[in-house]
Amino acid sequence: MSKSFYRQYGKRKFDILLSLMLIILLSPIMLVTSIFIKKEIGRPVVYKVKRPGKNCEIFTLYKFRSMTNERDETGELLPDSERMTKIGKFIRKTSIDELPELYNILRGDMSFVGPRPLSVKYIPYYTKEENRRHEVTPGLTGLAQVNGRNNLNWEERFKYDIKYVENIKLTTDLLIILKTIKVSLSRKDVAVRGMGKTSDFHVYRLNQKGFKYEN
Repeated sequence: MSKSFYRQYGKRKFDILLSLMLIILLSPIMLVTSIFIKKEIGRPVVYKVKRPGKNCEIFTLYKFRSMTNERDETGELLPDSERMTKIGKFIRKTSIDELPELYNILRGDMSFVGPRPLSVKYIPYYTKEENRRHEVTPGLTGLAQVNGRNNLNWEERFKYDIKYVENIKLTTDLLIILKTIKVSLSRKDVAVRGMGKTSDFHVYRLNQKGFKYEN
């Protein structure tokens, strides 16, 4: 399948220019967010996690912290819903927690639009077709995020991901970005991990195969 000029050359240039512009424009918001997180949660204010990028190459993704590191009497982390703070809920609802990913985009780890980078532990559980989501650079937002976000089941999310992989265009990217802004402002379809419509993917896939597995 031939690739468009935008997909081969323009998309990366678009990412560099827009990420630089937004980092400059949104730096006051990121500074204020950092101050509130440091006050309510503590250091570090940025959460670092490994994610699979294009061709499943692992990179470090940056997000603002939204949860504490509180543990139970056995030393295990408490459930996400119990560690979520007030500032954490707010930045999740408004997607402010995603702003540090602008640096991932500038570095080339991510793009503005593409399949969202998911957990590394999900990799062994993808089907061959589902794994096609890794044919492109992962995105800050994507087709799935503007068509249901956390309220989609895994099959629905991956169908949108593959549809995007097969139809990368400048007009599509611009439309997804505009829809993302609308969704973020409306604060719709946002769920705390572990409390949404679907379970973690590896749990979901194991249960599909008849294993009774819980987080």
